[in-house]
Amino acid sequence: MATLDTRRFTLMQLIELDACTRCGECIKWCPTFAEKEDHDAITPLRKIEAVQRFLNQQHGLRARLFGPRPVDNQALQSHSAGTYDCTLCGRCGVVCPVHINTRSLWIAMREMLVDLGAYPAQLDHLRETITTSYNLSGDPNDKRLIWSENLPQVPEGVKGKSRAEVVYFVGCVSSFYPQSYSVPQSVVQVLERAGVDFMTLGGEEWCCGFPLIIAGMGEAAVESVRHNVEAVRRSGAKQLVTGCPSCYHTWKHDYARILGEPPGFEVLHVTELLEQLIQAGRISFRPSEDKITYHDPCDLGRTSGVYEAPRNVIRAIPGITFVEMEHHHEYALCCGGGGDVEMADADLTAAVAARRIAEAQATGATVLLSACQQCKRTLAGAARREKARIRVLDVTELAARQMA
Repeated sequence: MATLDTRRFTLMQLIELDACTRCGECIKWCPTFAEKEDHDAITPLRKIEAVQRFLNQQHGLRARLFGPRPVDNQALQSHSAGTYDCTLCGRCGVVCPVHINTRSLWIAMREMLVDLGAYPAQLDHLRETITTSYNLSGDPNDKRLIWSENLPQVPEGVKGKSRAEVVYFVGCVSSFYPQSYSVPQSVVQVLERAGVDFMTLGGEEWCCGFPLIIAGMGEAAVESVRHNVEAVRRSGAKQLVTGCPSCYHTWKHDYARILGEPPGFEVLHVTELLEQLIQAGRISFRPSEDKITYHDPCDLGRTSGVYEAPRNVIRAIPGITFVEMEHHHEYALCCGGGGDVEMADADLTAAVAARRIAEAQATGATVLLSACQQCKRTLAGAARREKARIRVLDVTELAARQMA
């Protein structure tokens, strides 16, 4: 009989499971349930109920008196499907009246499901790929700088330095997925023109570990975490900057927990660095007449609390008309591309993305910006499918285009 390990949950999380009032306020805010209403195991309410039931069957008073009961396999598989259909966007946590930290609770549930072997089979391939190729795509890791090959001029910091003040951590999606190459190209061009002493790690950059952590397979990410921190420390860098919100959150919030000590350098999202450079007068922009709206990436906004830096970069461009979508800041709708959902249900990701594109179109904007290469990739795909007359860009792409 499979045994549930309660140590996967912190004491606070066990309290949170009991603290849920079953009010259902979270349900209407769940982006994946909105597109898959016949599968209520997705909802926060049902996920919490299922885990409470499993824990009571094996660790409750009756289980202590008469022995634990086996977990029903059908119920376990339904709970697994619902838990892995969650994008981990965190909207449910924002509206929770008792302030349950839902995102971390869902990850703990995934860790429990991995222990029980009740998780999507595709995640075994994900784990194997990242732990052997050190990246998300499975390509040779020494090809991480392939995106730089068609730059008009490759800055020295891309592959010519071993020490610098700033390490630019590119991330797997920007390094290996051609739809995202323009993001790192824009970042390095802006940094070079602003006179930033930066470098990349090239093949010494390994996956940050985020996909494994959120899959419930965090133990498999520890080697990458240690490797990456040592690589940055050898560079002597005082700052690490990344354009990927998932990398950013993992470096800033998970690495110290995993290592048991701070990495020893500041971690910034690229929009935070751009904001600093603008304030220091090292970047200025040519005017633009674009009407622009902005999509908050879940891992940059709700998960990490960075809302204003990207907006301040946008507002620094003269002539821009900036409009917010119906849902923005902490209430922003997920793009659908998070939580490893695309690997398990690509149609569900596409449906969530289409809803966000509709919100962007409703503003009358001609350009939809985000500050995440995965959001850009997901939303651009949805815009093509929906034949939306809106251009999807990363904030860094607009900044590079408009630099004076």
